[in-house]
Amino acid sequence: MNGRAHNAIVILGLAWLAAAVPAYCQAPQNRPAAAAPGSAVSVSGGKADAYYNYAMAHLYAEEAAKFGGRPQFVNQAIEYYKKAMALDPADPVIGEELAEFYMRAGQAEKANELASKIIAANPNDAGAEKILARMYAAQLDPEQGKVDPEALRNAIQHYQRAADIDPKDVESLSSLAHLYRVARNDAAAEKAYKAVVALDAADDDALTGLAELYAGRGDFASAIALLEPITGEDGDPNTIQILGELYEDSRDFNKAADIWKRLVPLARDNQIRHKYCDALLNTNRIDEAIAAWTDLAAVEPKSTDDLIELADLWGRKRNYPKAHEALARAKAIDNNLAVRMSEAELMDAEGKTADAIATVEEILKETKKAVYADAERLERIRMLRSLANMQKNVDKTAEAVLSYRQIADLKPDAAPAVEVEVIDTLLEAKDFKGARGAGDAALKKFPSDKMIIEEHASLLATLGDYDKAIGELKGLPDADKDQEIVVRIAQVQEKGKRYKDALATLDVADGLAKSPQQKLAISFMRGAMYEHEKNYDEAEKQFRVVLKADPENAGALNYLGYMLADRNVRLDEAQQLISKAVDLQPDSGAYLDSLGWVHYRQNRLDQAEGELKQALDSRDDRSIRKDPTVHDHLAEVYFKQGKFREAALEWELAVSEMKTASPSETDPVEAKRIAQRLEDARSKIGAKAQK
Repeated sequence: MNGRAHNAIVILGLAWLAAAVPAYCQAPQNRPAAAAPGSAVSVSGGKADAYYNYAMAHLYAEEAAKFGGRPQFVNQAIEYYKKAMALDPADPVIGEELAEFYMRAGQAEKANELASKIIAANPNDAGAEKILARMYAAQLDPEQGKVDPEALRNAIQHYQRAADIDPKDVESLSSLAHLYRVARNDAAAEKAYKAVVALDAADDDALTGLAELYAGRGDFASAIALLEPITGEDGDPNTIQILGELYEDSRDFNKAADIWKRLVPLARDNQIRHKYCDALLNTNRIDEAIAAWTDLAAVEPKSTDDLIELADLWGRKRNYPKAHEALARAKAIDNNLAVRMSEAELMDAEGKTADAIATVEEILKETKKAVYADAERLERIRMLRSLANMQKNVDKTAEAVLSYRQIADLKPDAAPAVEVEVIDTLLEAKDFKGARGAGDAALKKFPSDKMIIEEHASLLATLGDYDKAIGELKGLPDADKDQEIVVRIAQVQEKGKRYKDALATLDVADGLAKSPQQKLAISFMRGAMYEHEKNYDEAEKQFRVVLKADPENAGALNYLGYMLADRNVRLDEAQQLISKAVDLQPDSGAYLDSLGWVHYRQNRLDQAEGELKQALDSRDDRSIRKDPTVHDHLAEVYFKQGKFREAALEWELAVSEMKTASPSETDPVEAKRIAQRLEDARSKIGAKAQK
């Protein structure tokens, strides 16, 4: 921390410590030197002899600490302490030191007895109160789940008395804060930490403790604000690490990555390196991540996991030769299941999905057993989920459903979650009848499962049965007090285009929100509702609220940028907002579509064409291929370029997708507009043919 180690930091298990020379021994300018151990001493009275015996006690205490509590030194120290007390009974410091020494020597009863006598003689002796507090605190070990309620209560009581006697005693206040946290009394802990900060605004221990309390409430902004000023160039590495973890918890992975990069040279092991690599992945700083994982693979030469991550990163950059090179190195170390699965997923990314599916099916066949160990079961579930995703990629919906349901066979308690994935898969394939059948069957099988009820309600809303969907959600226990359920009701109202109702419901959800993240999510939804109502000023205000709290919220950046681009206003600003969203999530088909659309508005047609094609080819966002809006955007680009046949083809795809849209996605006005644009393209083709 800041170099001052409060006793609070070691209250959870006191080690044998050498006693520091206290104020009593430091006072006289002419105290005599201590005799060598074993020399004769007589009690002749007077301050000088008291100092002498006190110094001897310290000398033997140091020897006892040096030699692991050797009894002969312990006994000598105690005898000299007693002689010093006899010579100067009016000074409480000697008694406090002896009581402390008793405690360190494992003689807790004597420590308790002596400290209690000192307090009885002088009720305002804060030092004796602290000795008793430390004695009780030493019995606690919350990290091992050992918390004696009586010992905790007594430790708090005595530290509180010490703090009442001396309100400026930082040790007592800091120890109280730690003990109150063990007692789960966060309000009292916060009060104690703030009292320490009032005495020392740079106290790392108190600031860190306060930050952890705020973070526990989900108030990461306040926690970060406390630690940022004390984590500069000379900041304590432990405090800097806590700040990095707070950035991660608040999903500010850019700042987290910068923190871990600072700590890598100081790290004793590779844990910080892994955190740095993971943070770079989460921020999509792909080039830096490749460099970091390359370094990590070099210091962990037998790790296949590092090389698998490196292969995935090269795959994201579509540098498939480099990805295969990394996997070849991994295979040379150990061609294990993870390496083989990574190779299959790379094939899928390359568009060789049929080969990828065959590879995974072969692995599953090879590893099939009657009984699986827990680790084997989890690995098989991961493989099945990967297989299902590949099957969805090539529109093998029935096969994907079967793969998902094998997961439930392996892990029966996951059956409700599996049914949710099945329903979503059928909806994505626009098999609305199949989705309804699966949803109804799941609800019948799991009638009281909240996840299933919520999914069924969402399904009903997608199919246009909004009132029944809302009724199912309101029928859940404590629905009016459950913030998540209230938000889901607003989502149903949005699907039903009941935007005013949705805004009113979001107001209720806002009142139930317990964290800043929940409130930001509601602001985002409000922005969408206002945009649907064409109240663009209010929509922008809501998105700005989100971006003020979270400047790297890709969803808000994209939505606000697209809203501007779609209205053909403030195009440069729109382009900057959307570009930042794409930088944060470069594989998002939706964000690439927005970027292509704003470039179309800016008449940068070749750039727009490339981005829209990339959006439709997104490997991580397959549903975008069936989005009529993206096909419409690409058609407009082609039309403006004079590529009328290509435009007509894209509008035909858009019309086809709109015809198979769910009731909640049906938009007759938009369908009519796209149909007219298709006719425009066909007219141009006809006119061109006549020439």
